Amino acid sequence: MKDVKELLRKASPGGRPQPLAYRDTTLWVGAWDTDTIYAVDPSTWKVVDEVGAPGRPYGIAVTGNEMRVVVSLGADDDRYLYRFVPGKGFDEARKTPCPDFTGSHLAWYDGTLYLAQLGLRRIVALDERGAIAREIALPTHCGGIGAGAGAFYIISADEEFDNLTLATLDVGVAAPQAVTLASLNPEARALAYDGKAWWTSYREQNEIVSFEV
Repeated sequence: MKDVKELLRKASPGGRPQPLAYRDTTLWVGAWDTDTIYAVDPSTWKVVDEVGAPGRPYGIAVTGNEMRVVVSLGADDDRYLYRFVPGKGFDEARKTPCPDFTGSHLAWYDGTLYLAQLGLRRIVALDERGAIAREIALPTHCGGIGAGAGAFYIISADEEFDNLTLATLDVGVAAPQAVTLASLNPEARALAYDGKAWWTSYREQNEIVSFEV
């Protein structure tokens, strides 16, 4: 199995980064230590905007002119789906609970928002109200999901959450199987595609990495 080709590695603008999203020419980074969403210019690595999140950000996806963010709230770690508009911030009026109050990584693929629920070993397709439209059993553990180059991708991991790989997952079939493309660093969490390359977070190393297969 081949490794991915690392293109860029930079210090995260906030400690313990996880969720990533790419919109236009901006990389959006969610950091756990600061509960903040940072907008970063990848060409200069300057923070061009930062917005405090209502809680710990777990997943981000671009949905047209808006974004959706999974946020953990309260001592029970309940997960909520927020509407986020760049330049305006989080919309508290549009906050909806994630199914079973759990979920992390997000991906927007072919007009549908997908939410990974790691503890339940599934990915769910959500309708416009945030309710489950379809449930997809995960064939492996999951460290991130993303959409790019016309396909749905997953960071796949074994039972011990080791041996991470980048794989495609055909969510159009009833029981999709992960098709491995390359091995990944064991710290990799989250996926975002900028049209040419992928981005992931090395969360515990406080780094953001760009790579290609």
